[in-house]
Amino acid sequence: MPSEAALTRVGVTVSRAVKGSVDRNRARRRLREVARAGLLGPDSPLHQVGIRYDVVLIARPAALEVSFADLKAEAALAAFRLAKFKP
Repeated sequence: MPSEAALTRVGVTVSRAVKGSVDRNRARRRLREVARAGLLGPDSPLHQVGIRYDVVLIARPAALEVSFADLKAEAALAAFRLAKFKP
């Protein structure tokens, strides 16, 4: 959702369907890194349009099975969609 904050903010939550705290923390770390690279980076489409967003990422069990490259591609696609969104 568009925000009045000075920066784009990203929150990460993990579904209880991800069993075990170790796996939940690993999923959270993976999504944080994807967000750092794909949504918050200087080459992000969100940064280029100058709109700040509050983004919530929800980790599902598949977040542990999908390759990191695929997660980055999905984050880049989400950033592109948000950049085209007109509030």
